[in-house]
Amino acid sequence: MKRTTAIPTTINISEEVQEALSSGKAVVALESTIIAHGMPYPKNVQTAEAVELLVRKEGAIPATIAVLNGKIQVGLNSSQLESLAKKENVWKVSIRDLPYVLARKYDGATTVAATMRIASIAGINFFVTGGIGGVHRDAQKTMDISADLTEMSRTNVAIISAGVKSILDIGLTLEVLETLGVPVLSIGQDEFPSFYSAKSSFQSPLRLDSLKDIAIMAKTKWDLGIEGAILIANPLPPEYDFPHHEIEKYIQKVISLAEENGVTGKKMTPFILKNMAEITAGKSLEANIALVKNNAMVGSRIALEYAKLKSEN
Repeated sequence: MKRTTAIPTTINISEEVQEALSSGKAVVALESTIIAHGMPYPKNVQTAEAVELLVRKEGAIPATIAVLNGKIQVGLNSSQLESLAKKENVWKVSIRDLPYVLARKYDGATTVAATMRIASIAGINFFVTGGIGGVHRDAQKTMDISADLTEMSRTNVAIISAGVKSILDIGLTLEVLETLGVPVLSIGQDEFPSFYSAKSSFQSPLRLDSLKDIAIMAKTKWDLGIEGAILIANPLPPEYDFPHHEIEKYIQKVISLAEENGVTGKKMTPFILKNMAEITAGKSLEANIALVKNNAMVGSRIALEYAKLKSEN
């Protein structure tokens, strides 16, 4: 989708990404929280570089998004990736935090919501992540609902993920997405995946088996002027899949541990990921890396199909 407005001066688009967008090539946005908050060093930078390489091998251009020294960067070079991976006290930047972090000239790793908005401003329609945020368990008491969901209702970006994060209330998250009018589809299966597991016990609202059909659906939606995202749930590779009942036991243990330590808000996801890796002897981290790579491959292929459709028109 071509941009209709000028790019704000607070956003710097790399030369490679800018050239790709101008020539109608497939571009895939990548978030940076997985680098600064999702994995330990050097796994974080190794994974980020591997994901970018996968996108390139599929024929698309990667655009990792972050805030560096108070400026939004769309497309990071290797030294910027390395620097972000090593830095401490990097802000976890959701959409509400973005103006503050820019004004204070901080470094920030963008969440799903912030990455989506920036990608849309830049003219990028496809975004690969691990899992989206959503409605937290016990949200009836805490009202803890991720800004990812409201952002998805108004930003024209297709998100390729392994479902929603396993620590969330998947059923309520799907209900909210329905209320917000966000199409949710699973690739190749009727059941909605749950990050570490291909299963969740929840029926997927929609299913498509062809990546070309997914690209056609995205184009049809936006050509009709229907605002908002499409959530494309891509099950992780079978060899890394945790049985749903098994991963739920681990999650319950780690959530209890978080409650005992008073962990809430932005600190919750990094805490869960770290302790899940410990309690599963590193298997959850391996699954996390595998699913992000798988999403990058599939997301790039969908972006390429979409670029073909646009060029045919």
